[in-house]
Amino acid sequence: MSEGAAEGRRKLIDRWWPLGLVTAAIVFFVWLADEVMEGETEALDRAVLKSLRNPADPADPLGPHWLETGFADLTALGSTTVLGLMTLVVVGYLLIRRSRAAALTVALSVIGGTVLSFGLKLVFERPRPDLVAHLVEVQTASFPSAHAMLSATTYLTLGALLARFEDRRRLKSYVLAVAIGLTFLVGISRIYLGVHWPTDVIAGWCAGAAWAVACARAVPGRRPGRPVDLIPPR
Repeated sequence: MSEGAAEGRRKLIDRWWPLGLVTAAIVFFVWLADEVMEGETEALDRAVLKSLRNPADPADPLGPHWLETGFADLTALGSTTVLGLMTLVVVGYLLIRRSRAAALTVALSVIGGTVLSFGLKLVFERPRPDLVAHLVEVQTASFPSAHAMLSATTYLTLGALLARFEDRRRLKSYVLAVAIGLTFLVGISRIYLGVHWPTDVIAGWCAGAAWAVACARAVPGRRPGRPVDLIPPR
């Protein structure tokens, strides 16, 4: 394959993979929501939650005490307080750097994701798990997981934006891996703490990822070879 053809193929993939990812995530979310509402996932959800607790005491999670404490700390990374504060810090930084488009994208992504998340909860009104004791306090409906969705929205939006302004593959991979890793840990913590069914978390990941990728693509990228700089030309 010639260099020109390879470059053309790369540009084509870069242009269309976000649309494919968003479409796949939305389709899977709709399918999963339908399965959940019909009760088709109940057996799997219950089996996973029970596997993470002491068979003799559903209030006792498996593992040492430090593991429970660690997951309680990790789940805070998906709270509205932490994500809201992080968003304000990042938006402020981008505004100081005069990258208004990126700042607006981050703000709208997180705010829009928050509204969408709680709107979906009102639509589905799925009760929280009652199979095991909750290790943290919860108040809203269960589907989809707001922690999973909002962590995906925030961390993946920031990761995708940073990756778009970086040429080096290693740094792109690192940034995206950190964003995905944080999102994964927050979601797993919700299952371990007994406050969400596994399908709640998976649905939150799907919805959050779709929203994040769509929002991140709204910011124009930069030409390869230019230094990383979010400041627009004066």
